[in-house]
Order: sequence, then C-alpha cells, then structure tokens
Amino acid sequence: MTAVLFDLTFLLIAPFWALMILAPKWSWTRRIAESHLIALPPVVIYIVLMVPVLPELLPLVTSPEIGALAEFMSTPTGAALVWAHMIAWDLFVGRWMYLEGRRLDVHPLVMAPVLVITILLAPVGLPLFLIVRKVCDTTNTGAAVVTHQ
Repeated sequence: MTAVLFDLTFLLIAPFWALMILAPKWSWTRRIAESHLIALPPVVIYIVLMVPVLPELLPLVTSPEIGALAEFMSTPTGAALVWAHMIAWDLFVGRWMYLEGRRLDVHPLVMAPVLVITILLAPVGLPLFLIVRKVCDTTNTGAAVVTHQ
C-alpha cells in the first residue's frame, strides 16, 4: 500500500501543475489555483501514511537526530512520508508563485520554467521566483509612477 500511495502522491497533483504551466491564462486554472484545497491530496496521503507510524515519528520530529531520522527516511514509509510532505509543500508554494505571477502579469514563458524548477527543485525555484517577482513588481510600480506624473 505504501508504494501505491507514494505513486499516487504526484499523480494526484500533476494536473494542477500542468494547468499552471500549460494553461496559465485559462480562467479555470486561476479558479482552481485560488483554492487552498489543491494541496489536500498529498496531505491526505501524508496523514494516511503517518497515523500508523505516529509513535515512531513523533520523537523523530520533536527531538531530531540525523542518524535516527536518516534511518527512518530510508524505509519505504519514511520515504513516502517525506515525498508527500515535499509534494504538498511544493504545490502550495507553486500555487502562490502562480497567483503572484498572474497578479503581476509575469509572462507565461517566464513563469513556466520557474514553476518547472519549483516542481523539481523547490528550494531553487522559490528564490528564482522572488527575483522575478521583485523585477516585475519594480517594473510595474515604476510604470505606474511614470503614468501618474
């Protein structure tokens, strides 16, 4: 069952990423992305995986030690838990990036690679997006100031 849940984790959220990357201006994409619930599928999987191992997991997260944590994460359940956690968080952050990108009218050809990098390497995608956001926000603010003068 763990392997099935592991596989389902990404399969259930892949359509959301596809919409944000391939159909960013479609009205339904924005409607779907505006819902905080899009990260729910991997969260539910995380909870299903977590409940049976909660007595083992709690000490690992309340008093983490690298050896014990590495040992737990090297198990199928540990790996599936970490995967579900990563997928849920990456989608939640990617959703925010998508919405911010739409708000700032960042071109889809700029946002698509940023979102793909976020799927693959979220800790790299987030600062990359923050740079894009800063540049676009400054550009939009500057344009607004010039227009009002």
